[in-house]
Amino acid sequence: MPLFAYKGIHILSGQQLRKLSEHKYSCSSSSLLDPLLQPWWNWLVAQTPLWLAPNLITIVGLVLNIVTTLILICYSPNGMEPPPRWTCFLCALGLFIYQSLDSIDGKQARRTNTSSPLGELFDHGCDSISTVFVALSACISCQLGHYPNWLFFQCFCAIALFYCAHWQTYVSGTMRFGRVDVTEAQFSIMAIHLISAALGPEIWLTKIGIGNIELWYGLSIATTVCGLFSLTYVFSIVVAGGVGKNGSTVAGTSVLSPSIPLTLVVLPALIIAQKSPQNIFTEHASVYILAFGMVAAKITNKLVIAHMTKSEMEYLDWSLLGPSLLFLNQYFNCIVPEIWLLWFTLIWGTQDLLRYCSQVCLEICQHLHIDLFRIPYTPKGSAAHPATASVSSQSNFGGNADKNGGTTHRKSKSKPPH
Repeated sequence: MPLFAYKGIHILSGQQLRKLSEHKYSCSSSSLLDPLLQPWWNWLVAQTPLWLAPNLITIVGLVLNIVTTLILICYSPNGMEPPPRWTCFLCALGLFIYQSLDSIDGKQARRTNTSSPLGELFDHGCDSISTVFVALSACISCQLGHYPNWLFFQCFCAIALFYCAHWQTYVSGTMRFGRVDVTEAQFSIMAIHLISAALGPEIWLTKIGIGNIELWYGLSIATTVCGLFSLTYVFSIVVAGGVGKNGSTVAGTSVLSPSIPLTLVVLPALIIAQKSPQNIFTEHASVYILAFGMVAAKITNKLVIAHMTKSEMEYLDWSLLGPSLLFLNQYFNCIVPEIWLLWFTLIWGTQDLLRYCSQVCLEICQHLHIDLFRIPYTPKGSAAHPATASVSSQSNFGGNADKNGGTTHRKSKSKPPH
């Protein structure tokens, strides 16, 4: 982690770290699939060694998810060429592994008595990155590159909905999951990949019914309807007012303030894609989505931190440098090839996200006296070392509420339907 962290710079203030230590995770859920999957998750965590750190479980799942998606992207970078069927199956497998590991990391934290606010933050951070890759992989598997406007809408809809889920949490103080939510969305995307693997990605371009209606229309309509329901629910909470003073957020700020960073990402992305004289989005869809997705992941992480530390969220961020350069370049008639700036946006945004997350994790670990990817492990039957017991008690600040019964647990799923 120190490899990416800032040197001599602190992101979190002493007051933010104290607030983080006092943070209590709160959520409510009525998911349809979660109760059915509990036996699988319970069996899986029972096979997990006690020395395996919960955050290590999370990051392994994320890496597998990213790698399988990148393989798919290599074969169809703009979503037009049908990728090999095995790459679609690989994406389904990668997502299933990520979903399973993401569901047991909190159970592992509870087993090892290492629940902490860092676990919740790390979980949400990984989810913010995974959302980008999962949404893009689903669009490629459906061959939506032939319809770039729909590809743009589906990917940015997923990114925005994930952000909005944390927006309402920042306002209400409670993460809420509906009957059809993150788990249902993940398994729906697994089904899309499996259908593409079994019948070929071209199946989604098959014309059905009357006129030129293609099979993928049904998926787009379903995700649009689910997205509208989610947004309606989020904004009903925002409009109703927050838990802070005079209906403000948990930090005492305006309930509308989180809309500014989101607008600064989505609006430029839309304008740049539509106004590009070099058709930068159509020709380089995957790079474009990943570039802006890393920027969105950064501002989402800042929103999560603002909620957990009950602090005001900063509107401007260095990750917006790339989108700003792309926008200005178009204003001056593209004096620099857009593809150069797009790659710069991706590279800059990725390193900025990694450095930011590394520094935040480092500061929290130092404050709570815990390790990110290692936990103290005492063999069964031996007495715990006093230092180990001290670390365990310190790392259990703000243990997260389990969605099943309210027991201490670091697991939290936060992606709304794509």
